[in-house]
Amino acid sequence: MIDPQIEARAAQVLETCRAAGLTIATAESCTGGLVAGALTAVAGSSDVVDRGFVTYSNLAKQQMLGVPEAMLATYGAVSEQTAGAMARGALAAAGTGLSVAITGVAGPGGGSAEKPAGLVHFAAAKKGGPVLHREERFGDIGRGEIRRRSVLVALDLLETLARF
Repeated sequence: MIDPQIEARAAQVLETCRAAGLTIATAESCTGGLVAGALTAVAGSSDVVDRGFVTYSNLAKQQMLGVPEAMLATYGAVSEQTAGAMARGALAAAGTGLSVAITGVAGPGGGSAEKPAGLVHFAAAKKGGPVLHREERFGDIGRGEIRRRSVLVALDLLETLARF
């Protein structure tokens, strides 16, 4: 069951994209496909949602989205650079008009002083347009809540870029 707030936002994003003639691909790490799930929970979403990439491991990010190994080694999976590469890679692989990427530390654990639980990087890319980045530091508020808030941020970025 999808959270009603998320479902309402997803429906709004789909309508905005539909009106603009845009299709969507998602590239998700810490959310594990929840953005694609939220979008496809809305009836009729198939005219907008093309595909979703769940790239939890660094190898998946490299193989499916073309994220350079050197970038991952230099900046890490949870970084502005990696999020941007994921968004650009999803756009290229899917051939859609829009993409959104999420990579972060959902916790509990797995973080560090530099990259604590609740740190999430987002990027949204538009074909022939800009790549938007957003960093959130939700804090260690629990895995489920970090993931829920991440879905809402991703949907907001998609809507912003669709209107751009």
